[in-house]
Amino acid sequence: MRRLSIVTALACALLAASAVRAATSDDEAIAERRGWRWLVDKLAADGVPRAEAAAAFADPRLPAFDGLWFALAPRESSARYRQLRSPASVRAAERCRMRYADAFRKAEAREGVPAGLIAAIVHVESSCGNATGSSNVLHRLARLAMANEPANLARNVLDHAGDPPDPAIAATVRERAAYLERTFYPEVRGVFTMAERLHLDPLGMEGSGAGAFGFPQFLPTSYLRYGVDGNGDGRVSLYDMDDAAASCARFLAGNGWRAGLTLPERRRVIWQYNRSDAYIDTVLALHRQIEVERNPRVATNEPRRRRAR
Repeated sequence: MRRLSIVTALACALLAASAVRAATSDDEAIAERRGWRWLVDKLAADGVPRAEAAAAFADPRLPAFDGLWFALAPRESSARYRQLRSPASVRAAERCRMRYADAFRKAEAREGVPAGLIAAIVHVESSCGNATGSSNVLHRLARLAMANEPANLARNVLDHAGDPPDPAIAATVRERAAYLERTFYPEVRGVFTMAERLHLDPLGMEGSGAGAFGFPQFLPTSYLRYGVDGNGDGRVSLYDMDDAAASCARFLAGNGWRAGLTLPERRRVIWQYNRSDAYIDTVLALHRQIEVERNPRVATNEPRRRRAR
């Protein structure tokens, strides 16, 4: 009877393993039909269980990959930043600074980053947590990571460089595609790392169209490296202002922020947050307006500007 039980158990295990293999094979076939095979293979080679990667990219919640056309010299619109520096936006940033004063103060004490600067970034990034985005983070990051997928790269070379391709333009296309893969593939990998560590559904994260999430709009690798439990509840949620402010401050401190920086040095730190001069100008202007000009005792390396009367 015992021998029969062992045989039965082994048979059940074999059937279960066979079912898993069949399911994995089905998911891989679906992921391939939907255009994601290259990324599934890359993730599997990088340590993500193939079944997990295939299941994510076969899931109907994640759209099929229909190609990614990319510009060779993209420019960020300055219109959004003009609006963020309007009087109404400044007032909203001031309200954010006051509403979460304790969270910003604790973050400043922990990392040495000015509370007003943290408030300015959170305001610019997510309107003080009111606009964190509703896009599927994995999908947004995966599309960008697919820039260098061979068929996608070939389409972009044809679009930009012509047929036969201009060698110089084709080289620029390849450099741009490699940059996008280099920048965004680690973020895709980071989604699966977050899912494993936090027991999350990799398709359950929502954020901006660029794949950033939470009040400070972090990418996954930034969360993994700089996420801080600011309120001591045992978890790091970028949708909680204590954690969000502490994490934002940790990011800036980790990228070189310290007391006494010159203006060019401060700009270089904030550049790591968002590589846009218009963004940096806006954050520094808001910081000055909501903190320094309201409180003359706040130390700053920038000359104070008198408000127009």
